[in-house]
Order: sequence, then C-alpha cells, then structure tokens
Amino acid sequence: MSDVIKKSDFVITPYMKSNNWRATYQILNTLIPYFLLWFLAVKAAPISLWLLPPIMVLITLFSVRCFSLMHDCGHYSLFTSKKVNRLAGFFLGAINAIPQYPWSRGHAYHHKTNGDWERYRGPSGLVSTEEFAKLSPSAQKRYELLRQPWMIIPGGFFYLAIKPRIQLIFGIYGLIRHAFDCWKKKSGLSLSEIFTSYESRNWYTSAEFWDLLLNNICVIGAWITLSNWLGAGFFLGIYSVTLTFSAAIFICVFFVQHNFEGSYAHKTDGWDYLLGAIEGSSYLKMPAILNWFSADIGYHNIHHLSERIPNYNLEACHQENAHLLAKSKVLQLADLPGCFGFLLWDAASDSLVSIESFRQDVLLKNKAQMPNLVGVAD
Repeated sequence: MSDVIKKSDFVITPYMKSNNWRATYQILNTLIPYFLLWFLAVKAAPISLWLLPPIMVLITLFSVRCFSLMHDCGHYSLFTSKKVNRLAGFFLGAINAIPQYPWSRGHAYHHKTNGDWERYRGPSGLVSTEEFAKLSPSAQKRYELLRQPWMIIPGGFFYLAIKPRIQLIFGIYGLIRHAFDCWKKKSGLSLSEIFTSYESRNWYTSAEFWDLLLNNICVIGAWITLSNWLGAGFFLGIYSVTLTFSAAIFICVFFVQHNFEGSYAHKTDGWDYLLGAIEGSSYLKMPAILNWFSADIGYHNIHHLSERIPNYNLEACHQENAHLLAKSKVLQLADLPGCFGFLLWDAASDSLVSIESFRQDVLLKNKAQMPNLVGVAD
C-alpha cells in the first residue's frame, strides 16, 4: 500500500445507495420484537419475576438497535427519502426518549471534525494535557472520577431520560425571560420575531426546538399513559433499567471507537478528514449477533469515510476496501476496558494519553530539572 491514500482510492459510491425495502424490513424486525418483548414482560411478571431478567436483556439490545437505526436516519441514509428518514428517526428516538433531530445535527458536527481535537473533544468533553495541568488537585480527581467506565451507567440514564427534559425547561425559561426583556424595551417585535431572535444554548434552530418539544410531549405522555396502564412500578422499573443499559452500551461503543491507543488526534492546523476517518475511527470486531443489534456500527472507519453509507452496506464496503485499511485500528471486545484510559489529548504529540502516563511524564520532567535547580541554588 502506498504511503499516501486519497479518498478517491476507495470504492464508496456503489455502497451509498439506500434501499427502502431493506430499510423497512430493518424497522419491522426491530420494532415488532421490541413491542412483543414488552407484551411478554407484562404476561410473564404475574407468573414469576425471575422470567423478567432475560426479557429485559433482549429489550435492552433491541433498544440499542433502535438507536442505531435512528442514527442512520439522522444521516439520511436508511431510506431514500429525507422526509421518511426524519419521520422514522423521530419515532425511533422517542422509543429511547431522545430528540432525534437535535442529536443528529450535533452528531453531524462530530463527523465534520473527527480527529480534530481542537474543535471536538468527544462525548465526554475531554481536556488537553495543558488544560488538565492547570486544574486544582481536587478538580483533577473530579475529572478522572466522572470519566470512569462505570459512570456510563448513571451517565446513560441522565443522557436519555433527564437531559432532554432539562433542555426544554431551561430553554423555555430563557425564552420567556427574553420575551419579557423585549416587551420592557418596547422593541415592537412580534411573537414570531421574538422567538427567532432568541439565541438558546439548548437548541440552535426553530426546527430543533419543535423536535425537542414534540419529543418531550410524546415521551412524557407515553410515560404517564403506560404507568397508568401497566402500573408505575412495573413500567418505570423495566423501562429505566433497559433505557439506562442501552444508553451505556451505545455510549461505550461510540467512545472506544475514537479513544484508543494511537488514535488520530490532531490539531486543527494540518488536520486531514481522511486520516480522521481511517486512523481516528476503529474497526470493532464483534460476534455476528452483536453486529446485528448494533446495525454494524463496528465498521466505524467505513462509516466515517461516508456517513451516507447505510448500515446494511457497511460490511460489504469494508470488505471491498480492506486493502486500504491497514492503518485502521482493529479492536476486540477484550480491548474495550483499556480504551477508557485515554482521557487526555496531548496537543504536542497529537495523541491521546492516559492520566497516569501524563503524571509519570510530569514526574520525570520534574526529576530531570532538579539537578539544574540545585546547581542554580549553589
């Protein structure tokens, strides 16, 4: 393989074609079992609570698949129609309590900047070694604690169940304050002009606001309805557990596919989109059953070459271009725990490093400087 690879070297275009029949089949073979499993849980609970754990495991896995298909809809790759992708994505997002359109717009920024660690620091908001060194000892401990692997469990629940509700509440509160300020100043703006002039940190466009609002109406409405119908303890107990662990799974998968030893982590100056795709995204090898539930997102390097490749074409595209992916990181499931150690971006070396290795480097540098300091003192 030559040292310089161009995007034109890859065979991508044939795999970017969406297939409505395959997409519809994927939606059906995901949603029908998902709802049947809930029906089975309702019937199994009166017989024995011990029947619920295996059912909940399957609900969790189908929940992950719902998210993965929603992810494809966000890239407008699952179906050929943009409107159908939006509609299907909204419904799949509601199942996991997440507003699909705002999420997909934020996710699109990740694709545009993948590997450029000056502009995008991943879902965990990682800091550089320079920024970390400036933190107080207590702040460093808090940073490290909040990014431990087990934190994806409470973090996953917050990310799906709580964060979108808080965003809507804070956003509407800010909008009301903005409206009162406009009226006090007698700006003469109409209600629509007041709304469009409001700059919120919780949504960036009016389309995001309406998606966020409608998602909250559907999700909270479903929570209330199903709690009354099935019993709050039964429904919320199963729903919160399966939602939490499905979120933990896809956060974990997303994290490790970009945070690994040798990952392309460049500054903006000199950053290369193609290298970000094939060296800043991994190929996560999983058993076939896990590939199915994750909609082949393990082929993440191919997904970053072109987000318009639907999940059902990723494996074939990977096989077609395997000879060009020698520098792509291949991860096994056993490698995942080690990926959570790479929590700092070292801008000097354009690499991800662990907190432990950073502290060891600082210690070695301090020791190396000590003789010089002693000589100055003498």
